[in-house]
Amino acid sequence: MKPSPRYKHYDLGQQILGTMVEVRLSCVNNVFLMDHENFERYAEAKSYKAIGGRTEKSPARLTIPANGQWHLVVDKAGFQVLANSNVRAMLPPVRRPVNSPAAA
Repeated sequence: MKPSPRYKHYDLGQQILGTMVEVRLSCVNNVFLMDHENFERYAEAKSYKAIGGRTEKSPARLTIPANGQWHLVVDKAGFQVLANSNVRAMLPPVRRPVNSPAAA
């Protein structure tokens, strides 16, 4: 029998500041949002920096803190099973400039 994977990786590609990432989980697991460099470190079992951690409520929502390439990982470390998961990225609302009153 093949062992179950330790984590599931979602390559979110290029994202912009403020993009909301929504994660739906079937059970409690760890959810980590990280930039490309930190994902590579994570995948190589080196120290890394990430947003997130133990996630008990679904859906969980994380916000992209800067423009760039981003990755989301659902990780079973500390748990018996890897959660089934769905991920979607939602662009931030477009901010329209406030029109100043017309000069009389």
